[in-house]
Amino acid sequence: MSYALQRSDFLDDRQLQGRDFCIAYTELIESWLVEIFQASEAGATGVALVAIGGQGRCELAPQSDLDLLLLHARDAPAQQVAAIADALWYPIWDAGLKLGHAVRSTKDTLALANEDLVTATALLSARHIAGDAALTAELAEKAKVNWRKRGKRWLSELSSSVEERHNVSGELAFDLEPDLKDGRGGLRDVHALSWARAAGADIVESVLDSLAPAYDELLAVRIELHRCTARPGDQLLMQEQDAVAAAVGDADADLLMARVAAAGRTIAWATDECFHEIKLAVGGPFRDRFRRERQLDNSLVLRNARVCLAENAVPVTDPHAVLQVALAAAQNSARIEGRTLEALAVAPVLSDPWPASAQKLFVELLRHGSASIPVIETLDQFGLWTPLIPEWAPCRSLPQRNVFHHYTVDRHLLECSAEAASLAHRTPRPDLLVIAALLHDIGKAYSGDHSEVGMQLTTGIASRMGFDSEDRATLEFLVLNHLLLSEIATRRDLDDPATIEGVAKIVETPDRLALLRALSEADGVSTGETSWGPWKAQLVEQLSSRVANLLNGVEDLSERSSFPNDEQRLLMQTPGIHISVQGERITVVCPDRLGAFFRVAGALALHDLDVVGANVYSENGVALDEFQVTVGGSAVLPWDDVRADILKSLEGRLAVQARLEDRVRRARRRPLRGPSQFPSRVRFDNDATAGATVLEAVGPDRIGLLYGLTRALADLDLNVSSAKIHTMGEDVIDTFYLTLAGGGQVQDSEHQDEIRLALMHVLEPSV
Repeated sequence: MSYALQRSDFLDDRQLQGRDFCIAYTELIESWLVEIFQASEAGATGVALVAIGGQGRCELAPQSDLDLLLLHARDAPAQQVAAIADALWYPIWDAGLKLGHAVRSTKDTLALANEDLVTATALLSARHIAGDAALTAELAEKAKVNWRKRGKRWLSELSSSVEERHNVSGELAFDLEPDLKDGRGGLRDVHALSWARAAGADIVESVLDSLAPAYDELLAVRIELHRCTARPGDQLLMQEQDAVAAAVGDADADLLMARVAAAGRTIAWATDECFHEIKLAVGGPFRDRFRRERQLDNSLVLRNARVCLAENAVPVTDPHAVLQVALAAAQNSARIEGRTLEALAVAPVLSDPWPASAQKLFVELLRHGSASIPVIETLDQFGLWTPLIPEWAPCRSLPQRNVFHHYTVDRHLLECSAEAASLAHRTPRPDLLVIAALLHDIGKAYSGDHSEVGMQLTTGIASRMGFDSEDRATLEFLVLNHLLLSEIATRRDLDDPATIEGVAKIVETPDRLALLRALSEADGVSTGETSWGPWKAQLVEQLSSRVANLLNGVEDLSERSSFPNDEQRLLMQTPGIHISVQGERITVVCPDRLGAFFRVAGALALHDLDVVGANVYSENGVALDEFQVTVGGSAVLPWDDVRADILKSLEGRLAVQARLEDRVRRARRRPLRGPSQFPSRVRFDNDATAGATVLEAVGPDRIGLLYGLTRALADLDLNVSSAKIHTMGEDVIDTFYLTLAGGGQVQDSEHQDEIRLALMHVLEPSV
């Protein structure tokens, strides 16, 4: 059987997984390489075929590059070496394998390794395959000796390279689509620890041994990722997660990602610990900053950038100790000493309810913002966090597999609390703000509506923390309503007095409004890039300001109308069609006829302009349509072409439907990055405002969706007076204010059913 067939059959056999696969696969490939080498060398001496890097570690994945060095003695005939190289490399390329290769003498290889970190670390796993074994042994030994001799230099470079890699590749445990190899907490971090140990770093073998289960977990996932995609790469994309989960035997992708996150956290924490010590040992500004020991209080010392219990403080008898140590670490941007963590593990638990002093320490810890996150992560690693909040345990490493959220649930809660700390000065109760931010999504780990469940959990947590009944009520309100402002701002007409009055009725007081406003921003910013931007921030601020004015009695809603403005009214008095662009706001004035809205929406879709909001007004046979858009794809658009297509569409001279369908067919079909968050639905609300029906259409986003929805509404003789278009990851929530052709709400249930049928066919064309 040919090697190609052997390899194909081997990869198709799913019985071997993880490290067992790597070993067997490496043996298969190298037995073939030995055959090629033996056939090519023709009695040559002083030549060896050496595996380095990942191949040297026997960790080849299905799509890994081969890492090979053709090593030769200084006196080996150049022609002979070149002939052997050609005889080796070409069959590998012909077999469709990727190859990282070099042909060097021992001297040249060691000289390069003395200057290049990548080469130096690759040689640390040098392993003989074929040829002159003594030559390989000499190289491997000298490479290790030289690495150790230059240990201080290499440790400094290695430390910098680890930090740089983390900055580029992100965090494996918390990223939506983690990099299994190069992310913080990935496979490469374990390699870096072994290299650091070989350079003389004080890393005991037991540390590396303790990481073996997490490492093997990630290695197994990487192998199946290569198998499922049939291409190289280490980023676990969302569209691949279901297949990989099935391949490793997990019931679903959520379970897979939770295991990946847990493994990544274990490796990341150990890496941070070890490289903290390495940076101290290497010296420089980092060590100089923390060289002197400093007494923090009677029981705590800052030593080598670590918070340590004083010798006379062991054993720990104070229930406050965990929080005192954690706060000291956050205050000093320091880590917590291992011995101290072990001592804290047997500290007595806090009473129920907590004393006021414990509540104060906990709040102060959270108010240190981003500095508190690594401290809490350390407490979590040592089992010291969940005793404070037992309800936290189901949230640990819980993935949120959609493009809307960037972090696992637990990390999002910490990020939100940290962001809230930076906004606390805007509120009358900073303590309640950071606590609410920490708890607002805790209900996601439980069945039911996460806001309602979270509110119920908050009741117990706040009681245990010692908050009085009034503060508990405020915390419950904040957790229950943490989405209120952002949802209303993006889905309702802010010029409608009923909208402002409805929010004011829920919020009740200016103080609660200020807390909710800050929580909304903290939640949005910490969720991810797609969750909070200038447009949404502006809408939430507009809503909050108007509600505050109403609560403070300084605004008469009945007298305010921002649309249309004086300039727009003047434009409506000028005959013809007028199209103007100001920033990302497009205004269209045209004769009033049914369907003007969808014709403009279709023209905008042809230019990749995403509509995020729209207002419609008509008077005396003239329509005014105002669209707020965001530019998708290229940031530079030919606005003259946009205007021209809008005009053509309004005049019936542009085949919008056909053009959109062509675009969809030509578009490269990108699979959803993750599962849809919401089932497709159409919902009517006749209580939100007088004189109009509020309709919400929810479904997966696609090219021309708004055009299709508004065209369907026009076909049913319905007028759209305003619209809010809100994108959440792969989904959209489109809100329309509708009136019948003759005015009034859509009250008839049969009519509503027909509207729902028409819109569902747009939302789900296959239905």
